[in-house]
Amino acid sequence: MEIKIIRGLEGIKKVRPNLVLTIGNFDGVHIGHQRIMERVVETARAIGGSSMAMSFDPHPVKVLSPERAPSLMTPPEEKARVMGLLGIERLLLVNFNREFAGLEPDDFIQRILVEKLHPVWIVVGHNYAFGRAKKGTTELLRKRGKKYGFKLTVVRNVRLKGQVVSSSRIRALLEKGRVDEAAPLLGRQYMIEGVVEKGAGRGSRLLGYPTANIFSPHELIPKEGVYAVKTRLRGRIYNGVMNIGTNPTFNGGRLSPEIFIMDFKGGILGESLSVYFVKRIRDEKKFPSADALKTAISKDVLEAKLILAPARTKNMKLV
Repeated sequence: MEIKIIRGLEGIKKVRPNLVLTIGNFDGVHIGHQRIMERVVETARAIGGSSMAMSFDPHPVKVLSPERAPSLMTPPEEKARVMGLLGIERLLLVNFNREFAGLEPDDFIQRILVEKLHPVWIVVGHNYAFGRAKKGTTELLRKRGKKYGFKLTVVRNVRLKGQVVSSSRIRALLEKGRVDEAAPLLGRQYMIEGVVEKGAGRGSRLLGYPTANIFSPHELIPKEGVYAVKTRLRGRIYNGVMNIGTNPTFNGGRLSPEIFIMDFKGGILGESLSVYFVKRIRDEKKFPSADALKTAISKDVLEAKLILAPARTKNMKLV
C-alpha cells in the first residue's frame, strides 16, 4: 500500500472518519511494532475506518538528552515504506521540540489527540508512556477514552527466545555486527539505502574486484568488518560482499561502506541501491600488501557465495 507521509500537525487538513491511531517512535519497525500495526489495520477494517501512525522527528532523546541519542535504524522514509507494506495508510511525523515535550499528559490527549485527530480507537504498546516526563500511562488513556469517546487497545510485548523485542536490543546487535541475530527481531534483513559515490578506484585497478562506495543517510551502520549481503539495484537482487571500514591497508581514511556486487558489470555512479545484511564474515584488517588483500577478498567472496546460496536464503525477507 502507498502510504502518505504528513509532516507536522499543521499538515492535517482533513480528519478522516473512524480513525484508528497508534503512537510511538517505532525505530526499526520491528516485529513488536508490526504486531501493533497489524492490530491497527485489523481494527480499521473491522469498523470501516482509516489507519494512522503518529511518530516523532527528530527522535525525542535527541532533543531532551542529545548526548544519549541513539543512532536511528530507520530514516522517516524507510519507516513509512515498511508501515505501508503492513497496511498503514498515513504516517504523521510530529516535530518534536521542547515545547511539545513539555505538554502535560492531559494537554496532549485533549489538544493533540482529540482536537486535532479525533480518533475513535487508539492502539499502543504495553510500555507506552507520553506527555511531560512520560507521566502519561495507558491507564490514563483508557480513562480519558471514556470521557472523549475513543477506545483503547494495549498490545502486549513480543518476546523471542524469552526476551522482549526492542529497538535498543536490535541496535546493540547491529553495533556488534550480529546482523544475522538482528534479522529475526526485525522480521527482515537489516537494510541501508544509499547513493553510489566516487571512490579511490583501487577495487578494480589494484584488486580485480570493482567496488561501489555508498553514501547513506542511515545513522546506524553495522560494526566495521566484511559482510555477505544482498543488494537491490535497478529492480534486481544481486549477491555481494560489503566492507565497512577505513581501508587500513591503504593508510585508512573516513569510514566508508563499499560493496562488490557479484555477477554485475557496468557503471553505477550516482545510482541508488539498497543493501541487505545477511552475515558478518570477518573483521576489517590491515594487510601487508595489495596482493594479500586480494587473496583475502577472494576468500570472502567464496564464503559469501556459500552463505548466500539459494537453499540458505530462499525464505529471507528483503523489504
